[in-house]
Amino acid sequence: MADTATTASAAAASAAGSSTDAPPFQLGKPRFQQTSFYGRFRHFLDIIDPRTLFVTERRLREAVQLLEDYKHGTLRPGVTNEQAILHPDTNEKIFMPFRMSGYIPFGTPIVVGLLLPNQTLASTVFWQWLNQSHNACVNYANRNATKPSPASKFIQGYLGAVISAVSIAVGLNVLVQKANKFTPATRLLVQRFVPFPAVASANICNVVLMRYGELEEGIDVLDGDGNLVGSSRIAARHALLETALTRVVLPMPILVLPPIVMSMLEKTALLQARPRLLLPVQSLVCLAAFGLALPLAISLFPQMSEIETSQLEPEIARATSSRTVVYNKGL
Repeated sequence: MADTATTASAAAASAAGSSTDAPPFQLGKPRFQQTSFYGRFRHFLDIIDPRTLFVTERRLREAVQLLEDYKHGTLRPGVTNEQAILHPDTNEKIFMPFRMSGYIPFGTPIVVGLLLPNQTLASTVFWQWLNQSHNACVNYANRNATKPSPASKFIQGYLGAVISAVSIAVGLNVLVQKANKFTPATRLLVQRFVPFPAVASANICNVVLMRYGELEEGIDVLDGDGNLVGSSRIAARHALLETALTRVVLPMPILVLPPIVMSMLEKTALLQARPRLLLPVQSLVCLAAFGLALPLAISLFPQMSEIETSQLEPEIARATSSRTVVYNKGL
């Protein structure tokens, strides 16, 4: 569900000065069209805007109040479209490190740790554990919240993700170490790519296990007017598939591009003469890759996805005259 951080995103944008080409405000709808990749990309740039992390409680309450005034037609005179560009939320504030707007600043140090060269068994386990712990909390905080989910599901998904990530990462590292045909330089390069298959596999495990209850109980689907039509397990399956694909695409540039870039930069005279710059440079490369990958990956599918009623359960199709319904796939 859209959270208070989403509303805060608009508040921060308003406080920083809105664009003159801002689209007209529509309650309950994103600022930009979600039918195109570009529209979703611009929408999610708002969602992940790190400036929202610094929005004050007072400014946040003002944003929520502005929404309430809009709903009741009591907006004060002089409020323009640019000032009223706020997204609906659940009125529940998400803990800062687990908001989508906090994913890059809080996730980048973990990515740097995952890609550190010459990792020991202990460091490999630690960074994979920390990464999946962060991912699990982000998944839970940004899940589809139309159905209550017991804490046991969260624990199950978390443990499954950690075990799968650590097992794959440690197993691949052991195989690389035993590969006698590799030169030391080649072995070091191959080891840098180990985090990607481990993280991608664990991300799928994390999403499926943590949100498995949605497959059993279904998620709410809404008609074009926002009216609840029913609960669909088929829609839940689509939501989890889309989210899992996103979580596979997301780590690709984050964990594949930096090793390639760093292998080239390490050969430069500057870094060979100043090896202490390696870690800061790698951190900047990881930050750039993360900043590029996150909005691209989560823009693959709209958060409020549309599906034809003919593809859903017969009882759903009979419950509405709409040809299509929408569901929140989560992030």
